[in-house]
Amino acid sequence: MHRILIIEDERAIRQALVRLLKKQGFEVAEAGSVEDAVAGHAVDSFHLILTDLRLPGAPGTEIIRFAGGAPVLVMTSYASVRSAVDSMKQGAVDYIAKPFDHDELLLTIRRILEKQALEKRSAQLQSEVDFSYPVDVIVGNCGPMRRVWEQIQKVAPTDATVLVLGESGTGKELVARAIHRRSRRAEEPFVTVNCAAIPETLIESELFGHERGAFTGADQTRTGLVESADGGTLFLDEIGELPLSAQARLLRVMQNGEIRRVGSEVSRRVDVRLLAATHRDLRQAVDEDRFRSDLYFRLRVVELTLPPLRDRGDDVTELARFLLAKSCRGLNRPTMRFNEDTLAAIRNHRWPGNVRELENAVQRAVILADGDVVSADLLALEPPASRPAHPMPAMPGPAGASMEAYFRRFVEENQDRMTETELAKALGISRKTLWQRRQKMGIPRP
Repeated sequence: MHRILIIEDERAIRQALVRLLKKQGFEVAEAGSVEDAVAGHAVDSFHLILTDLRLPGAPGTEIIRFAGGAPVLVMTSYASVRSAVDSMKQGAVDYIAKPFDHDELLLTIRRILEKQALEKRSAQLQSEVDFSYPVDVIVGNCGPMRRVWEQIQKVAPTDATVLVLGESGTGKELVARAIHRRSRRAEEPFVTVNCAAIPETLIESELFGHERGAFTGADQTRTGLVESADGGTLFLDEIGELPLSAQARLLRVMQNGEIRRVGSEVSRRVDVRLLAATHRDLRQAVDEDRFRSDLYFRLRVVELTLPPLRDRGDDVTELARFLLAKSCRGLNRPTMRFNEDTLAAIRNHRWPGNVRELENAVQRAVILADGDVVSADLLALEPPASRPAHPMPAMPGPAGASMEAYFRRFVEENQDRMTETELAKALGISRKTLWQRRQKMGIPRP
């Protein structure tokens, strides 16, 4: 149902408009001035704002800067070319003069809403076209991937929550997008959030939004990413990195379909399908009190596990040929092929970075190749990693130190003889996560 905000200082006109729009099936809110509208409503959550131009205090066009992209239709008794042009210059989507016919107003509103829906869908389609996928899910015919594809076909038409597991680079986001495209929400937004890429201090504001004045720097109300996905699909990548406080808020969304912006006392209804992914062992994180057990069990209604590329048999050469053709098209190069030595190198490599590593290697080879044959040396594959010169200490058991104490001890004991990359690899985390934990725990690099 479309939500419309009416801002009109004359009470009789305002109430007449409210009755008219409610009869047409719209959800309507009202205010007598821009100040009242901003104070009493989340202005950027409406599908359309209908405002008088001349209001007590600020003019109606002032609402545009709080609208967050919502279209603003300006109405006034003082119709003139100058006021119409000024309104449009400030960002109004259209202009209608009083007195207006009710049918004319409804036609204008429906036209604006239809145009908004078309633009939203067009932007979504363009985003999907522009998005650089490593490979389509149907490329590859190994048993594990066939099973994943069968599960996608079964779960996509439902609204079930899906937890996608797999090593980094195996295509977890690709699977999430495939589920969305085959769901009843395919025409609605698909919003992706990388939980590991947002600082812990900002994660709740980014996900759930905030009210004006909720904290220092919050100079206006902001819609969160969860609310932006209303009606569609929210994909939380690397959900294992989500702080416990944000996990509690997310659980509320899953249980009640409600969010509460930071600094607000009012809950808002949202209709969002949740997909999540991680390369971490969430069961272990639950045992170590780093992840909520109630959230974990709500997430894994359906669990899809993507196999690493090294376990996909002959898929690796099929994928390599697909990516070679894709890279040639994308880089405007003539058709190329692999020689037998290159195919052997591709088959024998362990691909620790999975499909993402394969795509990068193929793209590099296409850029550097002089002819139409891609030789093995152009892939620049690293030899298998040797055993680390400084083995990790044994992981602490239930009676041992906490994970935080283990992290501190391992970093302090090994940082003088290992690089940051080696430390992160030994701990099974990214360099960025290593840096973030250093900052949080106060362990500076000497």
